[in-house]
Amino acid sequence: MDAIIRMIFNRLLGHLMNRGIDHMARGGRDPATMSPEERRSYREAKQNGRKARQMTSIARRFLK
Repeated sequence: MDAIIRMIFNRLLGHLMNRGIDHMARGGRDPATMSPEERRSYREAKQNGRKARQMTSIARRFLK
């Protein structure tokens, strides 16, 4: 039972982290109200966040 609760908690925490990173990348604003330059910056920040998550995942594999 403990493993199931831990799995659910980890998925929920991962989802919240992804949403938080996305929110920070766009500065808390709606992409529809952004200028093209701001949207480009948002896309780049989102890609950098995705790469950072991938790198932490890879690092965890090597540290086990």
